[in-house]
Amino acid sequence: MDEEDNIKLLLESINRALTGIDYEVILVDDGSSDKTRQRILENANEQTILVELRKNYGQSTAMTAGIDHSKGKYIALLDGDLQNDPSDIPAMLELMKREDWDVVAGNRVNRKDGFFLRKIPSRIANALIRKMTGVYIKDYGCTLKIFKREIAEELGLYGELHRFIPVLAKLQGARITQVDVTHHPRQFGKSKYGINRTFKVVSDLALMVFFRRYLHKPMHLFGTIGFISLGIGIIINLYLLGLKILGYDIWGKPLLILGLIFLLGGIQLITIGILAEINIRTYFESQNKKTYQVRKVYYAKQEIKPALEITV
Repeated sequence: MDEEDNIKLLLESINRALTGIDYEVILVDDGSSDKTRQRILENANEQTILVELRKNYGQSTAMTAGIDHSKGKYIALLDGDLQNDPSDIPAMLELMKREDWDVVAGNRVNRKDGFFLRKIPSRIANALIRKMTGVYIKDYGCTLKIFKREIAEELGLYGELHRFIPVLAKLQGARITQVDVTHHPRQFGKSKYGINRTFKVVSDLALMVFFRRYLHKPMHLFGTIGFISLGIGIIINLYLLGLKILGYDIWGKPLLILGLIFLLGGIQLITIGILAEINIRTYFESQNKKTYQVRKVYYAKQEIKPALEITV
């Protein structure tokens, strides 16, 4: 979005870095209001594809649009601001093929961004995400990543979940590694992100924790909390019933209100868990989806590889 001054240098650096590789470049114009589209068409070659969105949808949706229009066996994600270096792609691709990784993620060892507004919040967010999700990637914010096609196609990027791509890939059972990559200071344009994204990250993190631990078994979360709440409510109300039988006045006591809250809350949570389980089964069974994913099937014959090597 609005990266007109970066387009020429971006395409030149990609074409130079991928010399000798069969590749295509897909640029997604995410509702730019400047001359980004014109600059892409002016500098495009036979490997270049422009996907122009009708309005600004955000980075996650733009990534999905690019993946949907790609044909490569491998797919690399790259920012359009020249801070990622396309020259890192060949080595990452070679590592992926040599060691059979599903995802190779970049780690910006010498990040060229502001210390207080970008680096510190990013480090805190990275540490929190690692701790909460159990997916130990050093740099979640680095866009430069390479995927096997089958992993990229099933990421399910909605809203602003691009920050959690390694977690989404891990949900598919992907084997992930990370390598140090070059990071350049921004030369042209301005960043689309600021400190205000912190609250969005926290909200999305809660969703990722749920996906990571309870996506296929929501009753284990809602049912456990629900039965604990229901049990506490029953104990409190049995205690108050005993007091009532002994002749004590229990009306209006805070403990009575608390007991009812626990009792009704427990019933509601258990009901939500049951409904979530029904939804999970509807999701899988109505679309003939599997509850498992096969990474690879080995045959005596070698795999037939498509002609196109990589999509960037």
